[in-house]
Amino acid sequence: MTIESAEVVVTSPGRNFVTLRLTTSEGVVGLGDATLNGRELAAASYLRDHVAPLLVGRDPHAIEDTWQYLYRGAYWRRGPVTMAAIAAVDMALWDIKGKVAGLPVYQLLGGRSRRGALAYGHASGTTVEALVTSIHNHLDEGFRAIRVQSGVPGLGKVYGVGHDQARGQKYDYEPAGRTAAPVEETWDTAAYLRHVPGVFEAVRSEFGPELPLLHDAHHRLTPNQAAQLGRSLEPYDLFWLEDCTPGENQEALRRVRSQTTTPLAIGEVFNSVHDYQTLITEQLIDFVRSSVTHAGGITAVRKLMDFAAIYQVRSGFHGPTDVSPVGMAAALHLDVAIHNFGIQEYMPHSAQTLDVFRCGYSFVDGLLDPGEAPGLGVELDLEAAAAFEYTPAYLPVNRLRDGTIHDW
Repeated sequence: MTIESAEVVVTSPGRNFVTLRLTTSEGVVGLGDATLNGRELAAASYLRDHVAPLLVGRDPHAIEDTWQYLYRGAYWRRGPVTMAAIAAVDMALWDIKGKVAGLPVYQLLGGRSRRGALAYGHASGTTVEALVTSIHNHLDEGFRAIRVQSGVPGLGKVYGVGHDQARGQKYDYEPAGRTAAPVEETWDTAAYLRHVPGVFEAVRSEFGPELPLLHDAHHRLTPNQAAQLGRSLEPYDLFWLEDCTPGENQEALRRVRSQTTTPLAIGEVFNSVHDYQTLITEQLIDFVRSSVTHAGGITAVRKLMDFAAIYQVRSGFHGPTDVSPVGMAAALHLDVAIHNFGIQEYMPHSAQTLDVFRCGYSFVDGLLDPGEAPGLGVELDLEAAAAFEYTPAYLPVNRLRDGTIHDW
């Protein structure tokens, strides 16, 4: 059996997705996700123009060799475009192997370590009252862990804060705007640091001490500011504080770690084990935040988590709707297989998206499960996909009040 064709499908059912579709000489189809939010066509071109021609004729069962061929053979290593492309190939090959074996991918990874993967939902509000309503809505939907994001008095729109919900409404926030250029938001760190502890005090007062709460600072803070925030949130027992400072400066996390016991999660924008080496070996973080889609696929992320396990660092894979259902399924197979699972980010995809990607995974009583279908358990409806053409969309840009471009 060989790979007979490699097709790149770009579709936009509510948002843009890049999918690799491999077909073998025996007609087995494997899917992989290469979606890169705001840079989708770069990943699609890398796959279509540079990777796909190299795959035809190769053995689809040679997953490790193919991964090394694409990573080491290109000379230009790492980076989000390269690693998303490699991830798509890797996922598709695991999907094929599972279908040929007649087993879900998690069984090929060693079988189950748990019944399901604890998922956290995204609650937000421009006011504390609206935030409380959003949390109630998520609890009603079955979530048992909640990320808490709040508007900041004096600022306009803040990334991570969607439209305020009425009781019973679903969270449908999509930060990538379909505009000709990125939307520009205004940021004030001092106002944020003053406001956030009171938000968590109110949430704990309303929901008690047992609900796992998470918060994302989205790279906006210096190490000292991050340490200040971590200390101020210690009374509210967070499950984690995410991306408290830009993770590229790994030594900065030493300062944060030395000043607070709040658990730290980082790595949403990382795409290689090398991005984590210092953070893991010095135990400067508690959770790995990379997605399977952006960090080289199942093969690479499994190795990353085995490395992290030596240092008691757990998983918290990136999983909003800018990861396609194929990428989400790949994460779920790892979630139930690895020993050092922590939690899984989960934003349900739109009905339009789920018409294009037919998913076998499920969400019940706060837990995600990859299902028992052979392979990854996701099928792509090509006819439905063709109805949704690519539309440019960009994540926002952050500026300080004086106009300076800022981390976000």
